[in-house]
Amino acid sequence: MQQSVFISGAAQGIGAEIARLFYQQGFKVGIYDINQQQAQALAAELGIHAKAGYLDVSNYQQWQTALQEFTHWAGELNLLINNAGILYSGPFENTDIQSHHRIIDINLKGMLNGCHAALAHLQQADFARVINLSSASAIYGQADLASYSASKFAVRGLTEALDVEWQKYKIRVLDVMPLFVQTNMVKNMDAGSIQNIGVDLTPADVAKQVLDLAQHKDHALLPPHTPVGIKTRLLYQLSSLSPQFLNRWTNLFLSKR
Repeated sequence: MQQSVFISGAAQGIGAEIARLFYQQGFKVGIYDINQQQAQALAAELGIHAKAGYLDVSNYQQWQTALQEFTHWAGELNLLINNAGILYSGPFENTDIQSHHRIIDINLKGMLNGCHAALAHLQQADFARVINLSSASAIYGQADLASYSASKFAVRGLTEALDVEWQKYKIRVLDVMPLFVQTNMVKNMDAGSIQNIGVDLTPADVAKQVLDLAQHKDHALLPPHTPVGIKTRLLYQLSSLSPQFLNRWTNLFLSKR
């Protein structure tokens, strides 16, 4: 049977690139986004094995409806890609509290909703995986990105916990951790780290890594976290080897304006 993938936040950026790549590889692709018109345009561009729909990931009932609709169309759900996310940057106190809350609602609660609503569908498939979009901001808390970084640390923890818990269902839960990616989300970003580190990754770089995790045959040996890009891999490795004071100093240096 043709495998299927459901992608949240898939109308643009990384999500759209994931949708295109998986479609090219023969998957049935679900393109779900709060921007339904843009999602439908992408599905029409791809072809008959792509389906678009509306989804506000912070709304659990919409997740239930979207997944039911998609699995009825696709036959089963093999892969859930929790991609939807937002970012506000700048000094913590200069960002209004509603924006901080919205980051948590989308980046964390949206992912919780997706995993919870999708489990019953994933359990019915012969092969199933969940791949979450985390971030290099989950390696060490990032100045000027405090609530975004906190949300991605939560994604990291949720990934680890469910990867262990859902072993009994033979469902791996994994995440990818890119550094800054060339999307609209990082345009005009107010953070010293982006000025010092730069933006080297493209949506295609992230999509290729997601596809690799989805198609990887060695189910048991896949690590739960996959840094994307040379800089991210370096930071990830250094953080695990260096003492905390050095990690803090490194991040102080990288965030300096």
